[in-house]
Order: sequence, then structure tokens, then C-alpha cells
Amino acid sequence: MGRFKEVIKNWKVILLVIAIVLAVVAIYPNPWNDGVAIRNVIKNSSASIAGIESPSPTSTPMSKERIIAINNKPVHNIQDYIALTSGLDPNITIQIKTNRGLYRLITRPLIEYTYLNETYLKETIITEYDNETNTTKNITKYIEVPKTETNVIGTEDIGLSIYDAPKTNIRKGLDLQGGTRVLLQPEKKLNKDEMSIILDNLKERLNVYGLSDVVVRDAGDLSGNQYVLVEIAGANEEEVKELLSKQGKFESKIGNETVFRGGSDIKYVCRSADCSGIDPQLGCGQDQGQWFCKFRFSISLSPESAQKQAELTKDLKVVTENKQEYLSEKLYLYLDDAEVDDLRIGADLKGKAATEIEISGSGTGKTRDEATFDSLKNMKRLQTILITGSLPVKLNIVKTDLISPVLGKEFVSSALLMTILSISAIAIVILIRYRKIIITLPIMVTCLAEVVILLGVASLIGWNIDIAAIAGIIVAVGTGVDDQIVITDETQRGGSSGYSWREKIKRAFFIIFAAYFTMVVAMLPLMFAGAGLLKGFALTSIIGVSVGVFITRPAYSAFIEILLKDR
Repeated sequence: MGRFKEVIKNWKVILLVIAIVLAVVAIYPNPWNDGVAIRNVIKNSSASIAGIESPSPTSTPMSKERIIAINNKPVHNIQDYIALTSGLDPNITIQIKTNRGLYRLITRPLIEYTYLNETYLKETIITEYDNETNTTKNITKYIEVPKTETNVIGTEDIGLSIYDAPKTNIRKGLDLQGGTRVLLQPEKKLNKDEMSIILDNLKERLNVYGLSDVVVRDAGDLSGNQYVLVEIAGANEEEVKELLSKQGKFESKIGNETVFRGGSDIKYVCRSADCSGIDPQLGCGQDQGQWFCKFRFSISLSPESAQKQAELTKDLKVVTENKQEYLSEKLYLYLDDAEVDDLRIGADLKGKAATEIEISGSGTGKTRDEATFDSLKNMKRLQTILITGSLPVKLNIVKTDLISPVLGKEFVSSALLMTILSISAIAIVILIRYRKIIITLPIMVTCLAEVVILLGVASLIGWNIDIAAIAGIIVAVGTGVDDQIVITDETQRGGSSGYSWREKIKRAFFIIFAAYFTMVVAMLPLMFAGAGLLKGFALTSIIGVSVGVFITRPAYSAFIEILLKDR
């Protein structure tokens, strides 16, 4: 009992206990955390309108909002959520209870538009620019448009992306939770400022597009090549590749003159259902067995762009088609230098600085549903690029990895099993070697302490634990066992060695520090090798051996000195 008190009063052991307590606080384990966590909220969806917000990309897993009940029925997992939200009727109110409050959502109908051979007068407000007063004014016009018939064909998704509630603050990497990893390479060498613009633009694109749990960082290799590494949990590979690989240079032209570009020239892009979606005038149709659907949404131009449009249209001729008057030139839309659509310009806009215009496009598919989905996907991507603007340089896709969530869960199970087997094997070997439980037990406790502290550091700095990081943890723990064996062997030398306990510990730590610096030097190149894909392994190994050398190894030496020096 006296030796136990001496151990717990030793400052090295106290430091270890404090580090473990802080690590547990950072990890915040809670096996009873119930419900499903909100990964993302689609903008302008029923959930977004009800006030549910997307979590911040930097928020910890345990701080994310959790759904615990829908219509007073408990939600314990994803299966419960799907069962309670599938097959809902349109225009009904549902209650969603989270750990932060109660929300009331109104489900919205999914509408199919059918074109009719009739027309009606539609009131339209056009913004004109006055050169004399340098101001804009709104003018009401009435235009003849085709009538449409609407049919409710289902219910829109309420707009929530969810996953099973986390049990700790440990962030799982793509290997362990599933998702898409894309490695991109700029077409030319970028300076620090240009790379920063690329990273910020990509983050904004992905957030605007509705994707969260996103990691976007620069990377490189030992040959000096530059890369951008993007990791997205639970995202579709094709839409991510399409969104990231395109430079996203959007231009509208009249003739060969550019009227406006995506980004700074655009002041507002409508994404709500009342002013964006499948075009109610044109809807969907068939052409030679292929379905097509037209989309449309409104945007607001800057006064400078509106004025440029006025200057480019003031000298155009007015032509008549199907009893409608248009200007002789069209407004052509280009995305990455490829024409995606052309719009007729009404005769009443001749020489007028209109800031409110409509953008349109289309999507195709073998069925109406496929065409609708493709059209809305194209619209969403175009809206994103109009909001964020183009990238400074084109990015080429070097490598993509798609990992299923099922495979990720198997990785987690296998990693836990191998960890238990490894620790058990180490315990058996050490017990056979020293035949003393008083030596075996402190070594195993120290190994477990290193793992806990390392996971705590990862939770604190927001580092994702993936397969590479797990390999780094194993290396760190294995190095720790080697160091503890060195300490044990040095202190177990016979009295004829002529060294005191303090000198024996010093000799042991000289060997440990030599091995530590060798390990760090060996790991540093891996931080930059393989386009940063080995960074998790290198960083985890360095943090792990540093924690061991400066916290757990000294505590173990105190254990051994106090418990064995009189034996």
C-alpha cells in the first residue's frame, strides 16, 4: 500500500493521469448517444425552411444536432428514420424532435408540368437602367405565355442527410465511414495565394452544392508536384468528380462580346421552388424516344453587367417569330467554353439595362424521371458555379477512391479485433519473458494509455482516424513496448554493473531518445510523399511516439523504479 501511494504521488504519474483525463474529455465517449445525427440540410428544402441548420464543417461529431423522434415516434437509427419519412403525403405537417428543439415541417408536392395548347397573359416586372439618373426602376409588362397543367406525382425529399448518431468525438476517415476521395492536380504551378483561392473556392462550391463533412487541403509529393485532396463523406462519386474537375468558367455572350460572368457579376441566384426548377411553361417531352426536361431559374446582375447588356443590344434589329418580337441576336450561355444554351432576347429589352433575367437549360434521360433528375442536377451545378465563380486554373483528376459505408464498418470491426489480439499477444510475450505480473501489467496499462491519449489529441485537433492513422497508432504502440522493454532490461541489470537506479534510467532514456529522433526523421518525408495520402500515418506515428517519450515512458520508469528497486 505504501508503494502504491508513492506511485500515485510521483509527478510523472500525475502528469500521465492528467493527460488521460484530458484525452477522455476530448474524446467524450457516450455509448448511449441515441438517434441519427444531421450531416447536411439542403438549402430551400422543407427542413431548411423549418429552421433546421446544417452543422458547421468544424463542429465536433458529438456536438451535431440529433433527430430523436418524428411525429412522437422514437428514432434510434437510420432504419427508423427511413421508415418514418418514406411515403409521406404532400402538404402535411410533420414534427421532428431533436436534442435542440422541436421543428414543424410541411412536406412539399413533387409536381409534373404538362404543356397545353393555350396561352394567358402573365404579369412580369422588368428592371430598367436610367442613364440620366444612374438608377434602376421597375416596369410592369404583360407577356403571352403557354398554359400548363400541373400534376402531383409524389412528395419532395424533406432535405435532410443523416447518419447514425456518433458515440465519441473521434472523427472517422473515409476508410472507416465510406465516401469519396478525389486527388486533383492543377494544370500549372500555383503560388501560395492562388492555391488558397483554389481551396476556398472548392470549399464554397461543395458547401453551396449541399455537401458537408468535407476535407479540402493542398498536398504534394517529393518530386515537387502540387495536388488538391478532397474527401467527402457519403457523396456520390460522379457528381463530385463533375463538380470538382470542371473549372466552372461561366460566360454569357451576345455575339462575341461577354455580357456577364459567374461570380462577381452575379448578385443573386434564386434556388427556391417559386423561381427555380423544371420550367412550368415547357416541362418535359420526348424526342426520338429520348426524354428531355427544361429547367429555369432567375438571377440578378450587377448594374455594370446590366449596363453592358444595354449597350450590346441597343443597335440590334427587331425580328418577329410566331407573333413574338425578339432581337436579332441571342444570349448564348457558355460553361467551360462549351455552349450549354441560348436564350431569345425580348424586343422590349433593346437598349435596356435589365438586372433580372432568367437562365435556362435542360437534362435528358431514358425515362421522364431520369430526365427530371438530370435536369435538376444540371441546374444545381450551374447555380453553384454562378454563385462561386470559376477556378483560377483547371484541375485534372489524378485519382478517385470510392469506399462504401458497409466496407468502412468492416474496417472498424477488423481494426478493433486486431488491436485486441495484438495487445493480448504483447501481454503473453512479456509475461513469458519476465514471468512477473508486476512488470507485465504496467506495460499493458502504458500501452492503453498511449492509445487513449493519441485518440484524444486526434479528437482535439480534428484529425480523421483512417486506416493509415491506425497503422501509425500500431507503430507508436509497438515502439512504446520496445522502449519499455529497454527501460525494464536496463533497470533489471545486476548490482555488479555499478550503476545506480538513476543512472540506469538515464542510460535507458539515452537509447529511447536516439530511437525517437531516428523515428521522427524517418517519418517527416512521408508527410509529403504520396500526394499527402500517407500524411495520416506519418503524423499519427510522430504524435504517438512523442506522447510516449515525454509522458508515458517517464511514468513507466517511475512505476518500475518504485515497485522494483528493492527487489
